Amino acid sequence: MRDIIIKADHVSMRFNLASEKVDNMKEYFIRRLKRKVNTDDEFWALQDVSFQIEKGESVALIGLNGCGKSTMLKTIAGVLKPTKGKVTINGSIAPMIELGAGFDMDLTARENVYLNGAILGYNKEQMRSYYDDIVEFSELTDFMDVPVKNFSSGMLARLAFSIATIGKPDILIVDEVLSVGDFRFQEKCEKRIHGMMKEDTTILFVSHSIAQVKKICKRAIWLEKGHIREDGASEEVGSRFERAYYAGELE
Repeated sequence: MRDIIIKADHVSMRFNLASEKVDNMKEYFIRRLKRKVNTDDEFWALQDVSFQIEKGESVALIGLNGCGKSTMLKTIAGVLKPTKGKVTINGSIAPMIELGAGFDMDLTARENVYLNGAILGYNKEQMRSYYDDIVEFSELTDFMDVPVKNFSSGMLARLAFSIATIGKPDILIVDEVLSVGDFRFQEKCEKRIHGMMKEDTTILFVSHSIAQVKKICKRAIWLEKGHIREDGASEEVGSRFERAYYAGELE
């Protein structure tokens, strides 16, 4: 048995769907102290989810929108803390959870390369050594001095992926980012992911494209309404999900 790199242990995540609009966390807590927020309207995005992922595995999270995929990724990346249970990570993470996350939209692409590198734990000297590879892979040579607020979603995805896959992260988390942009670049990204897998990087992948899931991942975890419905070979689990979806069996 290989080393366990990700362990989700009875993870549950609760969100409060307050009936009133609250603009920030400070206002939320003030209103709650004054009992002006309805705390009974709760939503459990994840309920008692447990699984283990070994080093070097390629695992997809699949399911309908709202099933808990992105919430699970955020707990693994440390963006969210579970309401119950815990997640244990044994390695470095390069997360691509939300398009544009970690970017300062007013800064240029060049400046954001160094900003994102710092977030991933690289120093300036390391980022200088990676810079040319990032630019070459992203194919954004003529746009590196343009503020990223002027980028299309496809250009932003190119830059984000190129930065996240530099070096050798132990875990690469990819959430729907490969669905943005042209097919040729998607294939280029898939090729790089397969190259990282050969070097024992663990891949945690979310996509609505079951064909892409089967192409990239060997294992799939099917989430339904915050619970694990199936966990097994991506070819088999993905096919059963598709059949249930097209038969109208899923809500």
